[in-house]
Amino acid sequence: MKVSLRIYNTLSKKVEIFEPLNPPKVTMYVCGITAYDSTHLGHIRSAVVFDVLYRFLQYLGYEVIYVRNITDIDDKIINKANKENIFWKDLVKKYTQEYQEVLKKLRLIKPTYEPFASEHIPEIIEFIQNLIEKKLAYQSNGDVYFEVQKIPSYGKLSGRKIDELLVGVRIEVSEKKKNPLDFALWKSAKLGEPFWESPWGRGRPGWHIECSAMCKKYLGDTIDIHGGGLDLIFPHHENEIAQSEGLTGKPFVKYFVHHGLITVNGEKMSKSLGNFVTMEYLLQKFHPEVIKAFLLSKHYRSPLDYSEKVLKEVEKAVYHFYETLYWIKKTQAYKEGFLSDKARKLERFLKKFEEDFILALAEDLNTALALGYLFNLENETYNFITTNPFLNNEEVLLLERIEETIKRLSGSILGFGDLDPFKFWEQERKRKLEQKGKNIEEVEKLIFKRQEARKQKKFDIADKIRNELQNLGVFLKDTRTETFWYVE
Repeated sequence: MKVSLRIYNTLSKKVEIFEPLNPPKVTMYVCGITAYDSTHLGHIRSAVVFDVLYRFLQYLGYEVIYVRNITDIDDKIINKANKENIFWKDLVKKYTQEYQEVLKKLRLIKPTYEPFASEHIPEIIEFIQNLIEKKLAYQSNGDVYFEVQKIPSYGKLSGRKIDELLVGVRIEVSEKKKNPLDFALWKSAKLGEPFWESPWGRGRPGWHIECSAMCKKYLGDTIDIHGGGLDLIFPHHENEIAQSEGLTGKPFVKYFVHHGLITVNGEKMSKSLGNFVTMEYLLQKFHPEVIKAFLLSKHYRSPLDYSEKVLKEVEKAVYHFYETLYWIKKTQAYKEGFLSDKARKLERFLKKFEEDFILALAEDLNTALALGYLFNLENETYNFITTNPFLNNEEVLLLERIEETIKRLSGSILGFGDLDPFKFWEQERKRKLEQKGKNIEEVEKLIFKRQEARKQKKFDIADKIRNELQNLGVFLKDTRTETFWYVE
């Protein structure tokens, strides 16, 4: 099935057919973290959204060069390092490693390049020098500013006009600037701050110029996709456009892709508001697959409201999903035969799933719809297995095809649903029980004791053990072949 990706372009304010500049190559730059504090759910939504886009483009046959930067020199980093009395590079290292560990647990693919701003000072200085030569930037007491009014198209991404910005937006006012809208390309060093030598004296780069310089180095003057959160549209991405197009005279980005923000009770999750949830906390409470399913459960452009109640609901769905995969692995053929009517119905469902899943992602990367189709397939499969205990060889082969399809589509594109179910349950049972101060061996002994009681028809003892286990948060499902169990 040949499909074309349609994606919402913030520049045009509409969904467009994706046509890269130089197919089959695709260039994609995504703004990564500013490494000054613990990784939170907002960071990870961004990483997951663009991981799926990266994977899907590859699935469609494109050769993707994916760059996701790390901002490692910034006012926030300097202030936090001073507050904690720690060397700024050590602070950056600590939080970058934490971020990358989280991404590893969520099984995200590494970008082609993950550059640090501080490692690209020569490229940044050269970029600024060229802007000064083109009279688009000016020096002022050791600082260098970009002159916004030299770019008539400024505001085309955010839809804001220069005159309106001067009146309606809070902008840092400085006597060094010709215009309040002008933004810093280079900041002169203050006492005790990190600095680099430059033609304008000791200092460090501004935030916006870092991304433009790294983007140009790794991907060229014009790129296919630039991504980030909605909160980066203005001023960050607007300023990137101004300085990059001002320098090269060429379009900077063909498609700007922005994801919605994580909210808590409708308010943006952020460190400044103090309402953020760290990934360290979430990964103690929930399996990475649950967190990923939660992040994929809404369209990427929509806000996603965080609550533990919703995550618990997602956890139930993920548990059911991996229980189905468990039974697929456990199923064996009892006889030769052909597909029954029920099995043929499931086979048709599988074929339709493949088409629906890909079309959902092709239509503006609708992971919520794709995930819905995946869980529908899983439910149909679960119902088929649990209502047909004696399967023939052809029906078992159909279940194996379902498992393979889930891995090939959901596993490779969403990065979800392709873990070994035996390992999933072994690790998840153990993790949940340890949180309750229990060990898996004592629970397994009780389950075995209950099974023996049932064999001997001592149902009062079996019921007593079941109640004892439920009080521990352990729930049982008796089947023809075994007792399946999970921990809430």
